[in-house]
Amino acid sequence: MMSTATVLFFSAILSFMPISELRGAIPFAIANGIPWYWAFLFAITLNAMVAPACWIFLATFHKLFYGTSPEKGMRWYKNLFDKFVAKAREKISAKLEKWGWLGIAVFVAIPLPLTGAWTGTLGAWVLGVSRKRTMLAVVIGVLVAGIVVTTVVMLGIEALNVFVNSKWRGQA
Repeated sequence: MMSTATVLFFSAILSFMPISELRGAIPFAIANGIPWYWAFLFAITLNAMVAPACWIFLATFHKLFYGTSPEKGMRWYKNLFDKFVAKAREKISAKLEKWGWLGIAVFVAIPLPLTGAWTGTLGAWVLGVSRKRTMLAVVIGVLVAGIVVTTVVMLGIEALNVFVNSKWRGQA
C-alpha cells in the first residue's frame, strides 16, 4: 500500500495530465484510500490550476514564436497557427456565439478524454475568449466534472458492494 503522500503526489500528476485530469486523479486517490471528499477537493483544485498555467504557456510561447512584426518570429509557426485558428474559428464560431463562455464550461465539464481543462483553455485562447471568462468557465467546468466523476466512482463502489456478499469476501 502506498503512503498518503505518494498517493497525493500521483493524484497531482494525474490531475495535471491532459489525458487523465480528474478522470484519473479522483478514482486513483479514492482507490488508494483517500476519502472521497479530500480526493475531490484536491483534484479539482489542482485541475483548476491548469487554466492559468496553460494560458501563460500559450501566451508566452505564442508571442515568442509568432513575433511582434512580420520580420520577427517563425514563418512556419505563423502559417500553421493562422491556418489552425482560421479552421477552428470557422468550425466553432457559430457555437461560441450561441453559447459564449458557458459553452467552454460545458465542454470542460464533460468527463471524457480530450474534453477537460487543457483542451477547454486551448480552445478558448485560440477563439479569443477573454482570460477572465476562460478562467471562470474552466473552474465551473472542472467543478461539475469533479462532481460527476466522484459520483460515478462512489456509485460504482457501492454497486460493487451490492454484488459482493460477505461469503465471497471470506466472512461468514
